[in-house]
Amino acid sequence: MDTTKIQLILADDDQDDCFLFQMALEGLSVSTALKVVHDGEQLMHYLTNIVGELPKVLFLDLNMPRKNGFICLEEIKRDSKLKHLPVIIFSTSYDENVADLLYKNGAQHYICKPADFAQLKIVIGRALELISKENISKPPKEKFLLSHLKAILL
Repeated sequence: MDTTKIQLILADDDQDDCFLFQMALEGLSVSTALKVVHDGEQLMHYLTNIVGELPKVLFLDLNMPRKNGFICLEEIKRDSKLKHLPVIIFSTSYDENVADLLYKNGAQHYICKPADFAQLKIVIGRALELISKENISKPPKEKFLLSHLKAILL
């Protein structure tokens, strides 16, 4: 394992979204190593069996088979080994009430997957920048939702 790379994990069952996420990372100037899992059970198995350092951040889809992102977030934040892992929700839809619940349950940020690839690169880059600056501190609620427009303006 190359420790000079930022270790990331993406939990998403959509193969196309995973491919686009990987391509967006490759287009950024940061060096990353990405682990991809495709359902919540696979995610939790991977996280609970890591020996050594956890990934720097988890990008978590909400609607996955076998165990959804809501349940995974709750389990992560209840686990003493995992609770400090920054979790960025990475979902196709946005509902303010759902976002409020996810914020209260410990998610770091919320990204509504942009339809445009250039916008995806911008928002993923901004998320990685924020995580490295904030380390594991939780942002104020008004900075919870990340969009490509906010990423450009910040």
